[in-house]
Amino acid sequence: MKHLLSLNNLNSNEIQDLLKLSEKLKRQTKEGVQHHLLKGKTLGMIFSKSSTRTRVSFEVGMYQLGGYSLFLSSNDIQLGRGESIFDTANVLSRYIDGIMIRTFNQSDVEDLAKYGTIPVINGLTDEMHPCQILADLLTIYEHKGKLEGLKLAYIGDGNNVAHSLLHGCAKTGMDISIASPKGYECDSRYVDEAKEAAKSIGSKVVLTQDPVEAISKADVVYADTWISMGQEDQKEEKLNIFMPYQINSQLFAKAKEDAIFLHCLPAYRGYEVTEDIIDGAQSVIFDEAENRLHAQKAVMATLMG
Repeated sequence: MKHLLSLNNLNSNEIQDLLKLSEKLKRQTKEGVQHHLLKGKTLGMIFSKSSTRTRVSFEVGMYQLGGYSLFLSSNDIQLGRGESIFDTANVLSRYIDGIMIRTFNQSDVEDLAKYGTIPVINGLTDEMHPCQILADLLTIYEHKGKLEGLKLAYIGDGNNVAHSLLHGCAKTGMDISIASPKGYECDSRYVDEAKEAAKSIGSKVVLTQDPVEAISKADVVYADTWISMGQEDQKEEKLNIFMPYQINSQLFAKAKEDAIFLHCLPAYRGYEVTEDIIDGAQSVIFDEAENRLHAQKAVMATLMG
């Protein structure tokens, strides 16, 4: 494991190893044990998209690992003014020990890894969100005691979160069922990759336009915003299309009685999920948000340690 660009690039054992290390580092943090595995190391954090959870969790994570994080917005570096990724990757490789990038194009992340000589972590692109899904898998394991054999239902836009969930579930033995409106389905490339991975493990990948079919007997119910960053001009159109996919008490009742609710945040209460669900007893969204910190520490320690 040289980089974290997509969960599809990792095998099942590598994902399980990251989750085990995440669990260990979280336990040590709670016990007050220091784990300065990256003492003297520096992570450069490139942000072309703003963030709450990604920035704070990576900065705090590097601090807890004994290292240093360097915030680089697109206005702070020449990459945002037309310098080539080739040049940026080579220069940063001479200064720092790893790069986390949160940006638009998946190809930019892959090119940084291709041309640089240091580990690259995908903090989010329009196509992938692997760090989020590692945190999700850790959260599910904490609440369910296992991953293999569980069913996760994702209801909503076939976006970057859905794509990485496809990879993460397929490679850990979880069944995944995704319900999206016509025209907003997951990219077929990532569906095919997930189905290929699931085939060797025995898990199931189901795509449907029917939210009731997707959520039926689910152990985990997952929602994400319908209006992603940069899509604000589509708000009214998407609200009309997606409202039948809202996670409310009527739809949530179709899942298993002990189902848990996940949302990667930020959430828009009253749109993709109602307040009684996201603030209810079965919601674990803040455990999920916290686990970004611990999962990402495991990634950084594995790649940069």
